[in-house]
Amino acid sequence: MPVTLLAPCDYQETIRKSRFLAKAAPVTSIGDAQAFIEAVSVQEATHNCWAWKIGGQYRFSDDGEPGGTGGRPMLAAIEGQDCDRVVVVVTRWYGGIQLGTGGLARAYGGCAAKCLQAGERIALIDRREVSVHCLFGELPRIRARLAEFDAQIEAEAFEADGALLRLSLPLAHLDALALWLADLSRGRIRLTQ
Repeated sequence: MPVTLLAPCDYQETIRKSRFLAKAAPVTSIGDAQAFIEAVSVQEATHNCWAWKIGGQYRFSDDGEPGGTGGRPMLAAIEGQDCDRVVVVVTRWYGGIQLGTGGLARAYGGCAAKCLQAGERIALIDRREVSVHCLFGELPRIRARLAEFDAQIEAEAFEADGALLRLSLPLAHLDALALWLADLSRGRIRLTQ
């Protein structure tokens, strides 16, 4: 099951006199990822390599390191740990000793992996949005029981004959909520997508 970070984290290591500082954070959009990269990149450092993955989209940068030695190993670390919706930046201060392409790839990928391992993780749950139309008298009972289904109200609108709720809930709880709502309303309330 894919996971993401609960909060930003970091990891630091010195490899053959070069200092590597990895910083990672959860993100929900490409804009969030780019903002994090800009915020944590150190302009005085030799290189600021980065990688992010959000669903099926991903990007990475070697920031002047030989091609494929910085960003790609970092992306491999993200995917290797089944992470999603995360961004990682590894900043390097050159220490005077050449690491070679293999050494660079191991350093960047390893720092990214250790940073992600050090962070607190949370499972990404596949959620669905559904609509529910109920009578005003049923609304308080529905609101009181939504937490049992891990459902959240995303939007609500009030009409002359009741309330229209837009809910977000885990796919695994969808059938149970539909059954409970049908029991509550004697079959009148149905989930629509």
